[in-house]
Amino acid sequence: MNRHRWPSTFREGIDLNSVMLRFRLVSLGLCLMAILGSLRLTGDVMAIQVDGGTPGISPSEALAPPTILTMVFGGNLLGIIIVVLILLLSIISVYFIIEHLLTITRNRIMPDATLSELEALIVHGEINRAIDLCHQKNNYSLATEVVLAGLERYKSSEFGYAEYRSAVEEAGEDQTGKLYRRTEVLNVIGVIAPMLGLTGTVLGMIEAFTTIASLEGMARPQELAGGIGQALITTLLGLLVAIPTMVAFSYFRNKIDSLVAEAGKRIEQVMMPLGRKK
Repeated sequence: MNRHRWPSTFREGIDLNSVMLRFRLVSLGLCLMAILGSLRLTGDVMAIQVDGGTPGISPSEALAPPTILTMVFGGNLLGIIIVVLILLLSIISVYFIIEHLLTITRNRIMPDATLSELEALIVHGEINRAIDLCHQKNNYSLATEVVLAGLERYKSSEFGYAEYRSAVEEAGEDQTGKLYRRTEVLNVIGVIAPMLGLTGTVLGMIEAFTTIASLEGMARPQELAGGIGQALITTLLGLLVAIPTMVAFSYFRNKIDSLVAEAGKRIEQVMMPLGRKK
């Protein structure tokens, strides 16, 4: 197996990842700016209410902070929908992180027992039995799929040794691509979550400023709590979902790189006896 062909796919993926990383960093920066703007707005409004002495409200009441539940569901309908979407994204992210932890493992990608059995069969020239072993559902893995492609090409071509190598390379790239595509869900969540949070922040700030304008600058804190709470909480939720998701995405991509490189060397060792046959 050519060890240098599969990594060409990796280099293309790394270029794309760098672009997506820059995009996510810009998104996070915008979200942080929105948080600072919302905090400044909150402080200004509270100071106005306390210093101006709004009739009927004591300073202690004006400074009473809203609860987290009020901040989450205290905005308008669109803001609540955004919060629900972010929470759904968090559930999906947790599901895929757990699923990847259980499936993107060394034993799932290149099971030692199965590969050792395949190697023994190939050494003794029992190609048909090796193919049957690869076809068994309980032996399915990236390595067995690649070996199967090489064995079938070897068996069906009169130039067996020359042909099986290209089949192994093609199957290896295809199986590696499938692994990468499985992790793209985390990539999408890592991009969308902070953008949804930023959208909720903008909506909340618009609502707060609209309230101030409609009341000619005499809005009370409780009248602004919904919009300001929405502005803060949606950005916070977006960041809380995006940050661990981005970390998990990078971890699984690096893990796939490492496991596929190791699997390539092991598959080459398994298929090597074919060069002495036919």
